[in-house]
Amino acid sequence: MNAKTVTACIDGSNSSPLVCDYAAWASLRLDAPLVFLHVLDAAGGAVETDLSGNIGLGSREHLLQELSELDAKRARLLREQGQHMLRAAIERAQADGVIAPQARQRHGNLVDTLRDSESEIRLLVIGRQGVDGDAVGDHVGTHLESVIRTMHRPVLVTAGSFRQPRSVMLAFDNGPSTRKGIEMIAGSPLFKGLPIHLLMVGADTKDAWESLNHAKSSLEQSGFTVHASIRAGEVEKVLLDYEEEQDIDLIVMGAYGHSRIRQFFVGSTTTNILARTKRPLLLLR
Repeated sequence: MNAKTVTACIDGSNSSPLVCDYAAWASLRLDAPLVFLHVLDAAGGAVETDLSGNIGLGSREHLLQELSELDAKRARLLREQGQHMLRAAIERAQADGVIAPQARQRHGNLVDTLRDSESEIRLLVIGRQGVDGDAVGDHVGTHLESVIRTMHRPVLVTAGSFRQPRSVMLAFDNGPSTRKGIEMIAGSPLFKGLPIHLLMVGADTKDAWESLNHAKSSLEQSGFTVHASIRAGEVEKVLLDYEEEQDIDLIVMGAYGHSRIRQFFVGSTTTNILARTKRPLLLLR
């Protein structure tokens, strides 16, 4: 078994059950340990603040004491709430067949916590919205882009409702990230037995087909059934239309770069793709 983990970030948001289910699926497919991570943001815990100047001269000392006690009580309740969520996540994963899932609770910043533990992570699973975004509708969570930019591990961003993947689409542009994606798909048990759709967005040229067919051949030699297509149009619309048309269960794409597909992560299309897709995205660095 690979020592690196499938790490799933949960925070009590509506996304957390979906994160649990996809993380359990990935853990079983990869035969990798599953770790649920809950991070108590420093801003949400106890804060030591000197309010004596604000309260005013001659303020009663017991007011400061009460404020301190309220901070401590709030921090304790947040810790207990997080521990309850972690226990529920473990029970859900065990019901899905995962043996001995683990739970970790940390204090601090989510991005910093993930950066510090990156060497232990094989795959990160995270919801596209956090607890603060549940009431706002479809949009990308505030921490998500920072996490994607920071991590040098594959990041599975959950969306929609859970459905065990039966097909995969790789948004292919022949760049370093997507060439790496071909190698990862070919060698990873995560995708074993699943039909692969290679989709290139751009002009239908001989050079484009040459690179696409090379990728197709590599996957076929690894035993995959592969469907290859080139379509013109706006990247966002082409990807989302193909996802719906072919009933794709999982999209794989590179996260950064200068090509038309990978470029979208530096602009507004990032938000649009992540907000509008009905299926999870596996993002590669």
